[in-house]
Amino acid sequence: MTQPPAPGQAPTIEVTDFRMAFGEKVVVDDLTFEVRPGETFGLLGSNGSGKTTTIRALLGIYRPTAGRLLVRGRPYDPATCRGLGYLPEERGLYRKEKVLDVMTYFGQLKGMPRAEASQWSLYYLDRVGLADKAKQRIERLSGGEQQKVQLGVTVMDNPDLLILDEPTKGFDPVNRRLLMDVIEAHRAGGATVVIITHQMEEVERLCDRVLLLKDGRAEAYGTVPEVQDAYGGRTIRLGFAGVLPEGPFRVIRHETNYAELEEDSSADPQAVLRLLLDAGVVVRSFDASRLSMDEVFLRVYGHSSDKEL
Repeated sequence: MTQPPAPGQAPTIEVTDFRMAFGEKVVVDDLTFEVRPGETFGLLGSNGSGKTTTIRALLGIYRPTAGRLLVRGRPYDPATCRGLGYLPEERGLYRKEKVLDVMTYFGQLKGMPRAEASQWSLYYLDRVGLADKAKQRIERLSGGEQQKVQLGVTVMDNPDLLILDEPTKGFDPVNRRLLMDVIEAHRAGGATVVIITHQMEEVERLCDRVLLLKDGRAEAYGTVPEVQDAYGGRTIRLGFAGVLPEGPFRVIRHETNYAELEEDSSADPQAVLRLLLDAGVVVRSFDASRLSMDEVFLRVYGHSSDKEL
């Protein structure tokens, strides 16, 4: 996990008192957060919560109604702010052109020599299982294959700041793991990563800290464990025989010889285990873990919420 920035080390991204209104409709209001150097930061929320608006304002696509949005200490300027890779939710590839030609072209736009861009593109295509598609037109690729190419374009100049909007959307588990490995490699190399995803296991696996937006305001902000703990105690998965006593927990699932218990936020799992044993319960298995980010999401946005972030 990341530590607070060292003295004198500014946040990579700093958003202060951000407000965005379109006419009478306020989309984001009074939003303040920071992304620290070298961390992976999750920006989460239901449809219409203001995530994409915030990123677009950060990158100068929208002009904020109020507030300050800085990248490396200054308003973002594509002419001077190098080392930033942005993967938008809406993809932008030249569909009639060949895969290798498109990737090489974008590499040159990023300042890479043509030969270097071409060589890197071939290496990347092989890594993500698309080596045999290098000479095919983009339009002949599946949606997932195009997504792989788009991610390659985003990371090919080894940016030290990545902003990724749904990078694994529509992928099967094998390809999702492959693309997560690509992202993790950049993260391990010291890149700062901002990720918008509806895959909560990706949040738990990758993110140091998260911000949950709801109706344009910060609903929760902190490390993943801090956010998990804010919405409930640990969940205990219990294999047992006997009668469960009353205790500092709530039974959320009860079947023959199996139960799931939600601890009170102040409860100690070992104290719960001792209580069960003292009550004569035969404990066959006992696993205590924090509330999953999936469950946090449901508690914040409701079970009917569409998890498109």
